[in-house]
Amino acid sequence: MKSEWSQPARYFALTLVIVFLVFIIYLAREMIGWLILAGVIAYLLYPFVSLLQRRFNLKRRTASNVVYFASLALMIALPIVLVPILSHQTTEITFDLQQILAQAQQYLAKPIIIAGVVLDLGSVLSQYKDAVLTVFSSAPQNAIQLIRNTSRGTLWGIIVLVSTYYFMTEWENLREGMIRLVPEPYRQDVRRLYSQIRQVWTAYLRGQLTLMFIVAVTFIIVWTIIGLPGSLYLGLLAGLFSIVPDVGPFVATVLALTVALLEGSNWLPINNFLFGLLVVGLYVVLINIKGIWLRPLILGRSLHMHEAVVFVAIMAAVIFTGVLGAFIIVPVLASLGVIWNYLYARILGLAPFQDEKYASYPDLEAPAVTDEKNNPAAKAAKKRSSK
Repeated sequence: MKSEWSQPARYFALTLVIVFLVFIIYLAREMIGWLILAGVIAYLLYPFVSLLQRRFNLKRRTASNVVYFASLALMIALPIVLVPILSHQTTEITFDLQQILAQAQQYLAKPIIIAGVVLDLGSVLSQYKDAVLTVFSSAPQNAIQLIRNTSRGTLWGIIVLVSTYYFMTEWENLREGMIRLVPEPYRQDVRRLYSQIRQVWTAYLRGQLTLMFIVAVTFIIVWTIIGLPGSLYLGLLAGLFSIVPDVGPFVATVLALTVALLEGSNWLPINNFLFGLLVVGLYVVLINIKGIWLRPLILGRSLHMHEAVVFVAIMAAVIFTGVLGAFIIVPVLASLGVIWNYLYARILGLAPFQDEKYASYPDLEAPAVTDEKNNPAAKAAKKRSSK
């Protein structure tokens, strides 16, 4: 009886394994996105785990438990506290919005003539007035109905919560288990590849934090200049929400616009409707500067990628994969670049890692520089050769 399989038998078994894995992935394709979401959440919470480990000398599992359950408690407490407040505020906003729309309709009642073209904005506004009020007045009922019809979403939410917990507490064991699936001679390469990819994601997180800080400071300054009430908190929220492409800026815009319409400016002598238009205009300009120029610049420099590649990748991800894809596409591309560099070096027979360049290939070793002044042996050898 043969102790080893023949080469055709190995290839056949490998083919069966690959086909089986592809089949399993196809069946679980809906779950993959949720698992990625759980991984992203664990990745975002990782800095807090590291902070607790360094500050209080805790084990990773203990620090992960503290961060996870503190985050879970906060996530549960916020809706309990905010739902009654939001319900009351929705009623007040609906009433105030009726007054604002009435003022705006009165303000725009007189047609505007530009280059002989008559713009009757008042009639346009009146057509959409009832529709806007219907949306606001029915928002609580729609939200409650949505919650009642999300039993499947609740199950996926539980899967995300459980998966996030195990990603945070068991990642080291999961990582070593996956590495052990690789043949022994290549495990060290896999560990070094993992180290490089981890550096990529760490640099991406630093770039995101830098971007959030710049956005927050910019909006705090701008909102303070125009006199928007709560400029500090709204600026911080704008910076925080900027981490989520498209959805985050929209939510921050709605919050700032709501405050502008209800409260007006602290010192600008204009009505609330015009002040709301000013807030929206400034937000659109600043957020486009952030999306088109600032974000590609910061993330590109953090990950050593061209700004155009970053911009196109994020826009394409928003179109084809949604918010989650747009959030992870840049570090995923950078990680694929790391893997490609490794495969390219191995295919061409080069050293895959920089510190192996001279160790693996002595003929590439830099020539030694002989200092005759500080090396008596070299000096004596030169004298003998001259004689």
